[in-house]
Amino acid sequence: MDRSQKADAVAELNRTFNEVGVVVVTRNRGMTVKQSTDLRNKMRAAGATYKVSKNKLAKIATQGTDYAVLADLLTGPTALSTSVDPVAAAKVVAEFAKTNDKLEIVGGAMGSVLLDPAGVQALASLPSLDELRGKLVGLIAAPATKLATVTQAPAAQIARVLAAYSEKQAA
Repeated sequence: MDRSQKADAVAELNRTFNEVGVVVVTRNRGMTVKQSTDLRNKMRAAGATYKVSKNKLAKIATQGTDYAVLADLLTGPTALSTSVDPVAAAKVVAEFAKTNDKLEIVGGAMGSVLLDPAGVQALASLPSLDELRGKLVGLIAAPATKLATVTQAPAAQIARVLAAYSEKQAA
């Protein structure tokens, strides 16, 4: 990797750090290409990315961003999982780590807040941004549905009373 490629890699990582909501640092101990590809596919499906990067370049890229707190975690064979949704990357990494003992969660960060492995696991247990939006829409729509039901009930009762009265008159 020559100097210009390194500069491009640092610029790309820096841009990523300025756009994402969470960065999860993992340590890879002998994952196969198939396992890495499987993890990347799962990340992509969740709207996240998984990238192996040189630690030195990643440390340089974190400078000037909220993720500068990650510098101490970047030792050994590490990879960075990122996502705009603060839960997506953590959720996929935690699920994958359950089934693959070669992937170790080292820690992570949400902005300038450093997370230990337990913090990443706790973050992974939260509902995703889309799930939270769905719940919020459901909570907002439920009172409107109940209100529509309540306002229609008196009219329906009047209609039933009139129908019963007309049947009684017809008989």
